Amino acid sequence: MSEYSWPWENYQDRAATARAAWTETVRALPIGTRITGEVVGRQPFGVFLAIDGRPDAVGLAKVTAMPRCLDLPAVGRRVTGEVVWHADHNHQVGVTLATWAHHEDLLATFADRIGQVVTGRVTKTVPIGTFVRIAHCVEGLIPSTAPSDAPAKEVGQAVHEGQEVFVRILDVDLEQRRISLSAEGLP
Repeated sequence: MSEYSWPWENYQDRAATARAAWTETVRALPIGTRITGEVVGRQPFGVFLAIDGRPDAVGLAKVTAMPRCLDLPAVGRRVTGEVVWHADHNHQVGVTLATWAHHEDLLATFADRIGQVVTGRVTKTVPIGTFVRIAHCVEGLIPSTAPSDAPAKEVGQAVHEGQEVFVRILDVDLEQRRISLSAEGLP
């Protein structure tokens, strides 16, 4: 089975049904309504939902509302969430999944730790540098151009995925959701 799929075998028929029932769907599912349903399709931009009690409604949970460290739920998985928008142009009900909404964002807790040395685990090495997870769902980058005890190119050659390392927090950009790190005590 492909990682991505469209909902329902004949989406065109389903879309026509959703269009015909749109006024009733919006009335029955105003913004703020708690919903339950089943994931019926996955695409790179989000997951489609069959909403319980609303067989004509097409729900969509967009990946832009998902914390970066989480994965899209699989087709067939039961989910809960909240209605956050209505798309009149394609007759879809926007949903933020409860697991996404209740996810604690720890990035801001590192904003006041600039200059500190912390431990982390290498998650990957790429041409731009080495990514290190310093907390649940918080990764930073030792960039190739970062000032450090060892150049990032050498750091990438000296470490492997899963290795625990010491890094210094150089910058936390909350708007761009990025943390810049430097290598500390690496060979």
